[in-house]
Order: sequence, then C-alpha cells, then structure tokens
Amino acid sequence: MNWTDERVELLKKLWGQGLSASQIAAELGGITRNAVIGKVHRLGLSGRAKTVSSTTPRPRKPRAPSHPTTMFRVQGATALQASPSVDLDIEPVVQRHVRPALEPISCERVTIMDLRESMCRWPLGDPGSSDFRFCGSRSNSGSSYCVYHAQLAYQPATDRRRRTAAA
Repeated sequence: MNWTDERVELLKKLWGQGLSASQIAAELGGITRNAVIGKVHRLGLSGRAKTVSSTTPRPRKPRAPSHPTTMFRVQGATALQASPSVDLDIEPVVQRHVRPALEPISCERVTIMDLRESMCRWPLGDPGSSDFRFCGSRSNSGSSYCVYHAQLAYQPATDRRRRTAAA
C-alpha cells in the first residue's frame, strides 16, 4: 500500500484528533493498525490530543490500610519516654491454642542401610557427616515418622490459618 499525500494528511489530522491507530486504519481502509503506528513513528507524530474521556482523572479506589492503626502517639524523638497518652492495657489479638507437647522419645539412631518400612525416617544430624542417622523408632501406620516427630513435622490446618491471620 502506498502512502499518498492525501492519506498522510488524513492520518495526521485523525492522529491529532486523538483517534486510535485501529480507528485510523478503519477510516483510511486497506491498511492495518501496525501500518498506521509505523507511519506515525516515521513521521515523528508523538504529540497528540487526548480524547475527551481520558482528560478527566479516574476516581481512585479507597485502599485498606496496610497495617492497623495504633493507639500510640509519638511526638518527635520522645518515643522511648513514658507518655500519659499511651494505653498499656493492650489485649492480645489472637490467643494461640497450644497443642500438648509429647515427650521426646529415645531414638534408635539407625543408618539408611538399617532403616525399614515401619521405622521413623526423621533425620538426625548433618547429612554430610559420617555420624548422620535416622530416628528409627516405630512409626505410625501410614506415616513416615514416629508420634513425636510427626507432631514436629505436621501442623493442623487450623493452626496455620490462625498464625496467618495473626500476621
């Protein structure tokens, strides 16, 4: 497609009016949006009029605060000084539910060669050292760990959700 002088003038006029490249391509006919963009860049037509809808700023959506507001008032560099405006009767937001801890068991400390299907696979020590062992105690059915190490390894979903909500 050849860019005639009339088509270039029409392109400049439409670009100055704020039409998009797709609209200009449809108006000129027989050319693509990319052809219009290429010609605009070659002609150096960077400045263009804004459309009526884009001149008014969009209203901003209200955002929730990223952190809760505090009840402390700090004035200058006196943050560490006692202030009568500070309320120290603060209740904890989340009361944590603590699971009863099991007593640690005595591990048999077996090597990988001695490890069997019904034994606890909890690693003990540094895997790169020669004294690296596994717990080796009797494991729960369907679990890789004994009762004690399973409590360390697995957290109930409610505890995870509670910690996430507190953070």
